[in-house]
Amino acid sequence: MQLVDNNTFLQQLGALFESTKDKGTIWLTHKRLTHDGDDTIMKEEDGSDGSREYPCIVRVTDGKKAKFSTKILSTDLDKFHSAYGALLKASMTTLRKRDKKREKHRAEQLAKRKQRMADPVVINGPKRGNGRRKRQRQVKAALKHEDMKERAAKREEARTKQ
Repeated sequence: MQLVDNNTFLQQLGALFESTKDKGTIWLTHKRLTHDGDDTIMKEEDGSDGSREYPCIVRVTDGKKAKFSTKILSTDLDKFHSAYGALLKASMTTLRKRDKKREKHRAEQLAKRKQRMADPVVINGPKRGNGRRKRQRQVKAALKHEDMKERAAKREEARTKQ
Protein backbone atom coordinates (compact mmCIF):
# COMPACT_ATOMS: atom_id res chain seq x y z
CA MET A 1 0.00 0.00 0.00
CA GLN A 2 1.39 3.34 -1.06
CA LEU A 3 1.19 6.25 1.43
CA VAL A 4 0.79 9.58 -0.40
CA ASP A 5 0.10 13.16 0.65
CA ASN A 6 -3.46 14.53 0.73
CA ASN A 7 -3.45 16.36 -2.63
CA THR A 8 -1.91 13.42 -4.49
CA PHE A 9 -4.45 11.13 -2.81
CA LEU A 10 -7.36 13.23 -4.07
CA GLN A 11 -5.89 13.37 -7.60
CA GLN A 12 -5.35 9.60 -7.72
CA LEU A 13 -8.83 9.00 -6.30
CA GLY A 14 -10.34 11.19 -9.02
CA ALA A 15 -8.44 9.25 -11.67
CA LEU A 16 -9.60 5.96 -10.12
CA PHE A 17 -13.22 7.14 -10.19
CA GLU A 18 -12.80 8.04 -13.87
CA SER A 19 -11.31 4.65 -14.73
CA THR A 20 -14.17 2.77 -13.05
CA LYS A 21 -16.93 5.00 -14.39
CA ASP A 22 -18.55 2.36 -16.63
CA LYS A 23 -17.84 -0.73 -14.58
CA GLY A 24 -15.96 -1.46 -11.39
CA THR A 25 -15.91 -1.16 -7.62
CA ILE A 26 -13.92 1.00 -5.24
CA TRP A 27 -13.54 0.39 -1.51
CA LEU A 28 -12.90 3.35 0.79
CA THR A 29 -11.96 2.90 4.45
CA HIS A 30 -11.48 5.51 7.17
CA LYS A 31 -9.76 4.71 10.45
CA ARG A 32 -8.23 6.48 13.39
CA LEU A 33 -4.50 5.85 13.35
CA THR A 34 -3.28 4.88 16.83
CA HIS A 35 -0.08 2.97 16.11
CA ASP A 36 3.00 4.64 17.58
CA GLY A 37 5.47 1.83 16.94
CA ASP A 38 4.94 0.11 20.29
CA ASP A 39 1.90 -1.34 22.03
CA THR A 40 -1.03 1.04 22.24
CA ILE A 41 -2.27 1.74 25.73
CA MET A 42 -5.87 2.88 25.98
CA LYS A 43 -5.56 4.74 29.31
CA GLU A 44 -2.47 6.73 30.06
CA GLU A 45 -1.16 6.33 33.61
CA ASP A 46 0.69 9.66 33.76
CA GLY A 47 -2.48 11.51 34.83
CA SER A 48 -3.29 13.22 31.54
CA ASP A 49 -6.97 13.60 30.64
CA GLY A 50 -6.64 11.81 27.29
CA SER A 51 -6.74 14.92 25.10
CA ARG A 52 -4.27 13.46 22.64
CA GLU A 53 -5.28 13.89 19.01
CA TYR A 54 -4.84 11.02 16.60
CA PRO A 55 -4.44 11.28 12.83
CA CYS A 56 -6.92 9.65 10.48
CA ILE A 57 -5.96 7.25 7.69
CA VAL A 58 -8.03 6.90 4.52
CA ARG A 59 -7.41 3.89 2.29
CA VAL A 60 -8.60 3.22 -1.26
CA THR A 61 -8.47 0.06 -3.33
CA ASP A 62 -10.16 -1.24 -6.42
CA GLY A 63 -9.45 -4.84 -5.43
CA LYS A 64 -6.85 -5.27 -8.16
CA LYS A 65 -3.94 -2.94 -8.81
CA ALA A 66 -4.70 0.40 -7.21
CA LYS A 67 -4.00 0.57 -3.48
CA PHE A 68 -3.07 3.84 -1.86
CA SER A 69 -3.72 5.72 1.36
CA THR A 70 -3.16 9.04 3.06
CA LYS A 71 -2.69 10.16 6.63
CA ILE A 72 -4.68 13.24 7.66
CA LEU A 73 -3.72 15.25 10.71
CA SER A 74 -6.52 16.65 12.83
CA THR A 75 -5.56 20.22 11.86
CA ASP A 76 -6.03 19.43 8.13
CA LEU A 77 -9.19 17.35 8.56
CA ASP A 78 -11.76 20.05 7.71
CA LYS A 79 -9.93 21.13 4.57
CA PHE A 80 -9.45 17.52 3.44
CA HIS A 81 -13.07 16.56 4.08
CA SER A 82 -14.43 19.50 2.09
CA ALA A 83 -12.30 18.56 -0.93
CA TYR A 84 -12.98 14.84 -0.43
CA GLY A 85 -16.74 15.41 -0.15
CA ALA A 86 -16.81 17.50 -3.32
CA LEU A 87 -14.90 14.76 -5.18
CA LEU A 88 -17.32 12.07 -3.93
CA LYS A 89 -20.38 14.10 -4.91
CA ALA A 90 -18.98 14.71 -8.38
CA SER A 91 -18.07 11.03 -8.83
CA MET A 92 -21.29 9.46 -7.57
CA THR A 93 -23.33 10.57 -10.58
CA THR A 94 -22.75 7.24 -12.36
CA LEU A 95 -24.40 5.15 -9.66
CA ARG A 96 -27.55 3.34 -10.69
CA LYS A 97 -30.79 3.76 -8.78
CA ARG A 98 -32.18 0.68 -7.14
CA ASP A 99 -34.98 -0.98 -9.06
CA LYS A 100 -37.63 -0.91 -6.33
CA LYS A 101 -40.32 -2.26 -8.65
CA ARG A 102 -38.34 -5.46 -9.24
CA GLU A 103 -37.56 -5.81 -5.53
CA LYS A 104 -41.25 -5.42 -4.68
CA HIS A 105 -42.20 -8.03 -7.31
CA ARG A 106 -39.67 -10.51 -5.88
CA ALA A 107 -40.89 -9.91 -2.34
CA GLU A 108 -44.49 -10.53 -3.45
CA GLN A 109 -43.46 -13.76 -5.19
CA LEU A 110 -41.64 -14.92 -2.07
CA ALA A 111 -44.67 -14.14 0.11
CA LYS A 112 -46.94 -15.99 -2.33
CA ARG A 113 -44.62 -19.01 -2.31
CA LYS A 114 -44.53 -19.06 1.51
CA GLN A 115 -48.30 -18.78 1.65
CA ARG A 116 -48.71 -21.63 -0.81
CA MET A 117 -46.29 -23.72 1.28
CA ALA A 118 -48.30 -23.03 4.44
CA ASP A 119 -51.63 -24.03 2.86
CA PRO A 120 -52.28 -27.78 2.83
CA VAL A 121 -53.08 -29.59 -0.42
CA VAL A 122 -56.71 -30.75 -0.39
CA ILE A 123 -57.35 -34.25 -1.73
CA ASN A 124 -60.93 -34.87 -2.78
CA GLY A 125 -62.69 -36.97 -5.36
CA PRO A 126 -63.40 -40.67 -5.78
CA LYS A 127 -60.73 -43.36 -5.64
CA ARG A 128 -62.39 -45.14 -8.57
CA GLY A 129 -64.41 -43.97 -11.54
CA ASN A 130 -64.75 -40.42 -12.85
CA GLY A 131 -62.25 -38.05 -11.26
CA ARG A 132 -59.72 -40.76 -10.39
CA ARG A 133 -56.88 -39.14 -12.36
CA LYS A 134 -57.61 -35.77 -10.76
CA ARG A 135 -57.32 -37.37 -7.32
CA GLN A 136 -54.04 -39.07 -8.30
CA ARG A 137 -52.62 -35.70 -9.36
CA GLN A 138 -53.71 -34.21 -6.03
CA VAL A 139 -52.04 -37.05 -4.09
CA LYS A 140 -48.84 -36.56 -6.08
CA ALA A 141 -48.99 -32.79 -5.43
CA ALA A 142 -49.52 -33.43 -1.69
CA LEU A 143 -46.44 -35.71 -1.54
CA LYS A 144 -44.39 -33.12 -3.42
CA HIS A 145 -45.65 -30.41 -1.06
CA GLU A 146 -44.60 -32.42 2.02
CA ASP A 147 -41.15 -33.03 0.51
CA MET A 148 -40.79 -29.32 -0.19
CA LYS A 149 -41.71 -28.51 3.44
CA GLU A 150 -39.09 -30.96 4.74
CA ARG A 151 -36.37 -29.47 2.52
CA ALA A 152 -37.28 -25.95 3.66
CA ALA A 153 -37.13 -27.05 7.30
CA LYS A 154 -33.69 -28.60 6.76
CA ARG A 155 -32.44 -25.42 5.06
CA GLU A 156 -33.74 -23.30 7.93
CA GLU A 157 -32.13 -25.61 10.48
CA ALA A 158 -28.79 -25.47 8.68
CA ARG A 159 -29.04 -21.67 8.51
CA THR A 160 -29.63 -21.40 12.27
CA LYS A 161 -26.63 -23.64 13.04
CA GLN A 162 -24.30 -21.27 11.20
